[in-house]
Amino acid sequence: MPKTPDSGPGGPLDVNPDGAENGASERRGPNRAPAEARAAAPEARAAAPAASPATPESGTAAAGGKQIGERKKQFLIAPRHPEGLAPLGLSPLSLSTVEQALRNSPDIDVVDTVGPKNVVGALANGMGGSQGILVARMTEQKAGVLHQQGQGRLLVERDQHLGLMDASHLQPSFVTSVTPSSGPALTAVIKVVSKDGAPVANAEVSLFGSMLPATAATDASGQVTLSLFGETASSVRSLYVKPKSDYWSFYQRDPDISPDEPNVVTLRALADWPSLAGFPQQKTVGWGQKAMRMDQLPATYRGQGIKIAVIDSGIATTHEELRRVHNGFDIVNKKTSPDTWNDDTLGHGSHCAGVIGGAELAYGIRGFAPDAELHACKLFPGGQVSQLIDALEYCIEHQIDVVNLSLGGAEVSEALEQQIQRARRAGIACIVAAGNSGGPVQYPASSPNVLAVAAIGKLDEFPPDSYHAQTLTQNVDAGGYFTASFSCYGPQVAVCGPGVAIASSVPPNNYAAWDGTSMAAPHITGLAALVLAHHPEFQTVFQARNADRVERLFQLIRMSARRVSLADPSRVGLGLPDAVLAVGLQQQTVPANLGAMLPGQQGYGIPLPQPFALPGMFAMPPGFAYRPW
Repeated sequence: MPKTPDSGPGGPLDVNPDGAENGASERRGPNRAPAEARAAAPEARAAAPAASPATPESGTAAAGGKQIGERKKQFLIAPRHPEGLAPLGLSPLSLSTVEQALRNSPDIDVVDTVGPKNVVGALANGMGGSQGILVARMTEQKAGVLHQQGQGRLLVERDQHLGLMDASHLQPSFVTSVTPSSGPALTAVIKVVSKDGAPVANAEVSLFGSMLPATAATDASGQVTLSLFGETASSVRSLYVKPKSDYWSFYQRDPDISPDEPNVVTLRALADWPSLAGFPQQKTVGWGQKAMRMDQLPATYRGQGIKIAVIDSGIATTHEELRRVHNGFDIVNKKTSPDTWNDDTLGHGSHCAGVIGGAELAYGIRGFAPDAELHACKLFPGGQVSQLIDALEYCIEHQIDVVNLSLGGAEVSEALEQQIQRARRAGIACIVAAGNSGGPVQYPASSPNVLAVAAIGKLDEFPPDSYHAQTLTQNVDAGGYFTASFSCYGPQVAVCGPGVAIASSVPPNNYAAWDGTSMAAPHITGLAALVLAHHPEFQTVFQARNADRVERLFQLIRMSARRVSLADPSRVGLGLPDAVLAVGLQQQTVPANLGAMLPGQQGYGIPLPQPFALPGMFAMPPGFAYRPW
């Protein structure tokens, strides 16, 4: 039996479950602790944080106000898994012991518990060591003491804030050491109108100079006044206008700005570009769906029976394409208003949901899997790792098949990784946006337990004066495909997806064309739902919900991919997946060097199942007609 560092063999917290020591209180001396307390003492000493050194200056009045000191931050705290401690000769701590020790500390606030809600949930996927994760507020110093006293048996990490993976416009470099707030300034009035001269309200307008930018939204008359201190009309570097919906964005490098009269920007409606002609009044197929050959699938391939969770900013059911969404959970406000998952103030989750499973109407854009069951897990604004863990627990409890994660954080989280592993073992496939920093793949896309998706664009799918043109790179192939300049790269990238000028649904009942790996990931999520619903293997040998099912799904998606753009695999993975191949309507050819194509990439080198064929496996359904890419 493993030993604790404090004493002899470690045992369960309750050493007397049968009540054998009834009446022991009469036999104890005045200073003798109860047997249960003595048994728990080593664990409590390991978990209990020492008192922080006093800081008398913090919080005291100074010059008529409060002296600024370090504020409490949110941390994730959990006993480490037994399998990791056994080789070290250590016994695991119990969650209840850790929680009691934290609650006994006056400067630690336990605010929540996330992860498995009961023993059944912890054992359901083969990870019996999962006891749940405590969320507590404390200072960095206190967390450091707690980590040290845990002696390797306690996970202590910051509850990081997460970000959505939409591509923000690039800001020209500016001098951070010189920030003028007075003196000469350029003041300009920008007026944003449509082609017929109607004002466009709530459009975000940004002017960039050599220093700090100026940004504001247009009023009801379509006007906004911006001031750039320390700038002149000749030093303005760029003008960017991002409408809330229904129009293309506008970007002008070195704009001719007049300080003496309104500067008018005329926006194009989305329909004023050939690829979206007649949109949204006429039903349209997005360029990304065409590129992946979704439009060549039989009409009956609609993702029936598959559950998809969109962990994002919610799904606005005010949109006609999203009104059939009836399931969700507001994780951010779970204690006050858990049913407000359909209040999407950012529009990001609704945009992703439209790509994945927007309803097929006589107008607008149909999603990949309109008959799949969508679940909205609202995590933004304000999402943190603890809430993402809670969202994945919702997915485990509701037996979700595919999760779309168009989000990311800066650092790897051990607590989150454990939850992702639990989800994978429960048969849940996590499709994750690679990130938009233009640097290495961000976490959780860098996890070996998910499918990471980079972003590509295509020429002629957006106006040249829109900001989408700024995402263009030099590696354009003969088909016009290019890697997006913002897309993260690395060996973790499995495939790429359409992520530039993607038109989809936004609240309340509108459409917008956005960029980002956030837009690329939903294309692959929608495809994953179609594969699970319609590929014969998932009705037979891979029907059981487990990690093998997830890995086979990822393999089929990767094997269906074709190379796009002239970029190396770190930018696009194996390429752009093909829907017709992925669902099994055409037999895939497995590259002989699949395991060596991308060293270090998740999933590669794992043996594929032996080839087999089922009756009708490659038969073409009625109405199916093959067309080349």
